[in-house]
Amino acid sequence: MRRSRSRSPRHSPGTLVAALLCALLAGLLPAARATAAARPAAERTTTAHQAATYHNPLTAGVVDTFPDPVMIRGKDGLWYAYGTQNPVFQSKGEDGERMLPILRSADLAHWEYAGEVFTPETKPAWHRGARLWAPDIRYVDGHYTLSYSVSSENTVGVATAPTPTGPWTDRGAVLPSPSGCATGNIDQAQFTDEGGQPYLYWGSYDTICVARMNAARTRIEGAVTEVAQGRRMEGGFVVRRGGHYYLFYSDAGCCDGAYSGYQVKVGRATSPTGPFVDDQGVPLTAATSKGGVVLTANGNGWIGPGHNALQTDLSGQDWLVYHAISSDDPDLKPAAGGTLKLSKRPMLMDRLDWIDGWPVVRAGAGASQGAQRAPVASPAAGGTFNDGSLKGWHGGGGSGTSGWSVGHERDARGFVTPRGDPTGPAHLVSDRSAPAARRAEADLRVTSATGAAGLLAGYSGPDDFVVAWLDRQRNALVTDVRVDGRSRGTRTTPLPPGFSWDTWHNVAAEIRGDRMTVEVSADRLRDAVATQERPLPAAAVRSGKVGVAARGAGAAADNVAASALFTPVTSRVPEHEPGPLLPAYSDDFDTATVPGTTAGSPWVWVRGPASGVTMSDGALSWPTQGAELYLGTNTASVLTRDAPPGDYTAETRLRFAPGRANQQAGLVLYGNDDRYYKLVHAVLPVSHADGKTTHLTEFAKEGERPTTTPPTPVAYGPMFGGPPADTLWMRLSYHADTARDETEVRAATSTDGVHWVHTGVWTLPTSSKLRIGLVAQNTAGALARFDYLHTYRG
Repeated sequence: MRRSRSRSPRHSPGTLVAALLCALLAGLLPAARATAAARPAAERTTTAHQAATYHNPLTAGVVDTFPDPVMIRGKDGLWYAYGTQNPVFQSKGEDGERMLPILRSADLAHWEYAGEVFTPETKPAWHRGARLWAPDIRYVDGHYTLSYSVSSENTVGVATAPTPTGPWTDRGAVLPSPSGCATGNIDQAQFTDEGGQPYLYWGSYDTICVARMNAARTRIEGAVTEVAQGRRMEGGFVVRRGGHYYLFYSDAGCCDGAYSGYQVKVGRATSPTGPFVDDQGVPLTAATSKGGVVLTANGNGWIGPGHNALQTDLSGQDWLVYHAISSDDPDLKPAAGGTLKLSKRPMLMDRLDWIDGWPVVRAGAGASQGAQRAPVASPAAGGTFNDGSLKGWHGGGGSGTSGWSVGHERDARGFVTPRGDPTGPAHLVSDRSAPAARRAEADLRVTSATGAAGLLAGYSGPDDFVVAWLDRQRNALVTDVRVDGRSRGTRTTPLPPGFSWDTWHNVAAEIRGDRMTVEVSADRLRDAVATQERPLPAAAVRSGKVGVAARGAGAAADNVAASALFTPVTSRVPEHEPGPLLPAYSDDFDTATVPGTTAGSPWVWVRGPASGVTMSDGALSWPTQGAELYLGTNTASVLTRDAPPGDYTAETRLRFAPGRANQQAGLVLYGNDDRYYKLVHAVLPVSHADGKTTHLTEFAKEGERPTTTPPTPVAYGPMFGGPPADTLWMRLSYHADTARDETEVRAATSTDGVHWVHTGVWTLPTSSKLRIGLVAQNTAGALARFDYLHTYRG
């Protein structure tokens, strides 16, 4: 995630060390620092339990800010989150930053501080004092691989560790120089395809690229492919689902407090290298803004939600992990001796629904406020064996547990293995049961060349069970369904060549109706290396136990769980539809008189009438002006009229085919030159290519920003909507939020007048009354034709 370099200057390691030393001498460092540094990972006291609810932000009371979050479930059964270098303990008197801070949770709802990846003493010299951003975490071949952006060095670094909290070993830079991608070389994310090939996605302002990685995940190799481009596009994160690869990304501004226009969008493809398209069929490489909105500001106090990752709970429900900015508390105090001026971006999480093949947060409702139903983090049946016992388990057929033992290691902590060398399958089964429709999972490994470890996804007795084997001798995922002692057929799916059998792999089985889907992955991050789907006979679909199976030597299992399978949300929250037309506040532009030029006209010009405006063919024709309405430069004309009382929607149809950078035209809700909302079809330059431009729908606000130090008299922030067209329908919907004493405005655009792409909500404190207006500005040479201005109730 890009940070404004003017607001985030680079500082040297010596400066940061001195700042931290001063804080220590002054006694200002919080207790969490000493605790996290002194307590080794093996002494974790966090234990699993099921929270009923959670509240955003997840990091409240733990850290002040946690930008660009990413999560993983460790092999100890706990969840870990990693964030961008920031002054996370400012409220406790700490002026400096933590370098890639780490949090830990047993239930995904309550978090604690767990350390940081680097300290001033351990930070690699090749960073040259760069700030470290946007971590990505994966489990690879028995260790944790964390990649991160090395900001002012314009590259990506990687470190590895034996546990989620370290100790971390520097592995250098992942990207060559030049990288082969015409972009900022930050905001990376790893992905593993079926068959085991790893990829790295990276890029910021304004391109996302992808390349294969070597097996160790330490370098890219081969061709670099540009898979997406767009104004301020960055923060790519890829998952695979249902035959498609989904590229999540963010656009607009990440880090400008209450003026951050960040939002999450998505495109999908049938190959990890694209081509990706949005939900309107627009290629992500097209020189235009995109649809596919997953998450955007909704007016409830959360601004600029973005830079997402994904996590899956024990029921199979996906959750979007992201940061956002509170409109009530958007900015940190200047840090690092006053040299850093940053937005406060805590970590949030909300349910991710998949509706008609596309992901969207909370069915389109957006970021949550207040108590929400918590993710399933404690299973109906199963356990982690971290207490060192087999309490809650029994052998197959109701026998005891004498055939099994609990082992212990630094990362996984407790795990189970069969005693001896069982020639026939040995079963260890939970005492508790789970429903028939379930998600079952376990971490498995096989250290013997002839062994096999299995997940008992459903177990009713020694003659009735469903098992998914990792069979080392066959190098395959093998499923078997037994009913009344007879196999109903095995299914075999090859595992990748070079599959790392001696390390942990997650096997997850979801049973819905008469279908079972099994995935094999390293870390549960929706990038399985093998997937198998198969039907189940009705007699095999029943409530029952969960467990593990072993055959031959070397089998081990951990984190065995079964929970009721999540119920998918299948319908989106209805979008706002305008009410009845308000003729007194509308105009079809069907007269020969230019609005605002005669006595009694409901229209009023600000700095007008604009030169060249005419009425022709039932439209208001307005040549774009070489003038602006932006911060301290207010020279453009604005054509305005009164807005109705109460809530309303203003709509226009704009015919506009601009050809030069910075030409724009569209709709405004105008208070004054320094306080307005604007929705325009604009042409803007692309930062990484001289002379290249992109067309987009820009939805912006301008107003005061009192929360910065010092206060900013006038600030401007954009967000970007769906794709524009030469004929574009545009809407701005106004709502008076009396509870928050704010005005809320939401934008929507359409290329056919029927199907609308709804962008986010901008807010400003309630102040002067807004008027409905039109603009055509910034660069001369294009003609904007407004066919009408219609205003609707609601």
